[in-house]
Amino acid sequence: MISVLLVDDHALIRMGFRLVLEGETDIEVVGEAADGTTAVAMCSALRPDVVLMDIRMPGHDGIEATRDIVAAGLPCRVLILTTFDLDDYVYAGLRAGASGFLLKDTQPASLVAAIHTIAAGDSVLAPTATTRLVRKFAASPSPSPSHEPDPGAPSSQPAAQRGQPAAQLRQAAQLRQALTGREQDVFSHIAAGMSNSEIAASLFLSEGTVKIHVGRILAKLGLRDRVQAVVLAYESRLITPGTPPPDGSSKPPR
Repeated sequence: MISVLLVDDHALIRMGFRLVLEGETDIEVVGEAADGTTAVAMCSALRPDVVLMDIRMPGHDGIEATRDIVAAGLPCRVLILTTFDLDDYVYAGLRAGASGFLLKDTQPASLVAAIHTIAAGDSVLAPTATTRLVRKFAASPSPSPSHEPDPGAPSSQPAAQRGQPAAQLRQAAQLRQALTGREQDVFSHIAAGMSNSEIAASLFLSEGTVKIHVGRILAKLGLRDRVQAVVLAYESRLITPGTPPPDGSSKPPR
């Protein structure tokens, strides 16, 4: 049974979500909160599996509440639901530690599926949010020549990474040092938005092996879920928007 906490300052919206979820045999609504402060307290007391979190609420908003839930180390996973499809909200929510972002006009079946996905430890992003997230990084201004890497650095960097700010280059290097070669391959495919089954087919691995690699990657990098892995990959410019995973990684071992 998946336990769910509803957080929204509008009682009618909470009622609508409750009606949808109460029709599911494996989902239980364990409580409701009308503001972020109450939500954090109820998460601590009830420890629901999933929190449906509104963003704009009086006092402590959904972003702050999400940040507090994550900082407290609570096992609750947050799915942000909002009427505002804005870049800043998407990015702020993911940075705060949310495991997903959907608009309130999503279909009931999609909401139920998202709750199951997040409860299972994966992540969900509305298609428009995914597009906006990638565009955010794709539109980042090109760094000036003063940010070029140190002359003594290796000259065999991928073309997609030449000219990056030094901080991004260092972060990308740290990621490579933390991950094995195979984990880097899997990480690249995660950042490309591929599912475990798609990664398994691309890298000629079993889904079970991919799942193990994904778990190790998240643990090594201190990430909660795949959404944060995607954010980190683009933030560090380890992955350049629009660039497919390395061709060489999709060839079967000899």
